[in-house]
Amino acid sequence: MRIRVGHEFRIKVEQPTPLICLVAPEAARHDDFIAPEQVTTVPHVDVHEYRDLFGNICRRMVAPAGEFVLRGDVTLNDDEMWDDVDFAAQETRVEDLPDDALIYLMASRYVESDVLSQQAWDLFGHLQPGWGRVQAVLDHGHKVLTFDYGTASVFRTAHDASKGGMAVCRDFAHLALAYLRALNIPARYVNGYVGDIGVPKVDAPMDFAAWIEVYLSGRWWTFDPRNNERRLGRVVVARGRDAADVAMLASFGPHQLLDFTVWCHPVDETGQELDGMAFGQETRR
Repeated sequence: MRIRVGHEFRIKVEQPTPLICLVAPEAARHDDFIAPEQVTTVPHVDVHEYRDLFGNICRRMVAPAGEFVLRGDVTLNDDEMWDDVDFAAQETRVEDLPDDALIYLMASRYVESDVLSQQAWDLFGHLQPGWGRVQAVLDHGHKVLTFDYGTASVFRTAHDASKGGMAVCRDFAHLALAYLRALNIPARYVNGYVGDIGVPKVDAPMDFAAWIEVYLSGRWWTFDPRNNERRLGRVVVARGRDAADVAMLASFGPHQLLDFTVWCHPVDETGQELDGMAFGQETRR
């Protein structure tokens, strides 16, 4: 299967403004590219790439005063496999965790695992450790939160989300991360593309998606707190402790977002968009 992914930001700034953007597919997927990613800006500016502390690809540039457009577009091969699952996967004792997993046990800006520790143990401490307990955390999120695309807030944290109400995908992710870290299960935030592939098409604007990865049985596993189901054709952009680590666009000065478009859909060899429901039925198990 071929998947076309991309984005276009249109912003307005009053004066030249430095930007850092995390919007490129992760380096691990670059061998899957049909052709190099097409990155353009209007007006044209120099774009410098570097890696942050988490290994994410960051694009650095200065937007001139006025309207500015940043666009990226790439088509890549995908193995057409659903998210892996292993119901027998086990938790790892803290003393046996690899060093680089320990940071994902710590509280962070949007993930107050320290504040929610007692609540996490009250809710999930009695459950059998392992995959099933992780799934119970996700199921709980769907009991207390209702998805509403229009309710995004940069101020809402995991503690806020624990009280219930309307939420977007990052809130579902932050709440799950907080409970899991409180239970001594390493869990990290992931941002990327997830289209309506292998599932019914949703009548809503396409956006970057947030999900999580959880460390069980010696490896990282994908879990999707927002959809609470396995998905097909994920394209990871960035990983971090929470949304603050993987902001799609960080500006060092005020900016106005004029327009924002994201796409992720299967295509044929000519680039023509295909019906997402036609894929993945044979590989779902």
